[in-house]
Amino acid sequence: MKKGPIKFAPPKGKIYQTPEGMILWGGVLLAVVLMAMITWFAVTDPPKAGNLLLAFLAHIFGGRAAGIGLCFMAGFNFGWTLLYNFYLEILIVCLAYSVFILSMSNHIKFKWVMTVSIAMKNKAEKHKNKIEKYGWLGLFFFVMLPLPVTGPVTGSIMGYLLNIHVGRNFSAVFLGTFAAILSWVVFFDFLEQHVHVIQYVIMAIVFIVLLSHLKTIKRWICKHKKT
Repeated sequence: MKKGPIKFAPPKGKIYQTPEGMILWGGVLLAVVLMAMITWFAVTDPPKAGNLLLAFLAHIFGGRAAGIGLCFMAGFNFGWTLLYNFYLEILIVCLAYSVFILSMSNHIKFKWVMTVSIAMKNKAEKHKNKIEKYGWLGLFFFVMLPLPVTGPVTGSIMGYLLNIHVGRNFSAVFLGTFAAILSWVVFFDFLEQHVHVIQYVIMAIVFIVLLSHLKTIKRWICKHKKT
């Protein structure tokens, strides 16, 4: 782990030659592939397209468990659920991580993006001291644990704030994410095989995720009404 000041400013005019620029392009490519896939299923299998979109929205609002649960409720198999939800997390991390750094370095100047980026930075800084002494392993377990404050986006930003090299940062974040998703998929698969109330369990998780973000959504609406 490198010590020293955090550098938020890639050279202007060369942004797409930086790791952040390449990660942004990767996230955009993954998003285009996702939109193409959902569009294809919208034509060939509309219910499946709707379920894929709902799972994506669940991940955006911080609910990987909710996204996985929705896939099981839609009848997706074990492998498809695992790979699709992992794909979504990679996409979201790539976009959020790169946009965060580019907004902090004033390459992206939209007010709402800056507001979200500052909120992500503050959230990551609250927890970075807890894992700093453990380095890569601490970041891995932070992302893997199924707690409301954890998650791959917060983990990747925390890794950046700790000056962990982008390769090591992303390896810890993505391996931790895969382990977390695999654990949830195994859990839901077990419930589906042995418990008849799995739909109620999944609905409860989705409700809890929405409820946990209700205050944030209200604050965001009120702030925009004032402006």
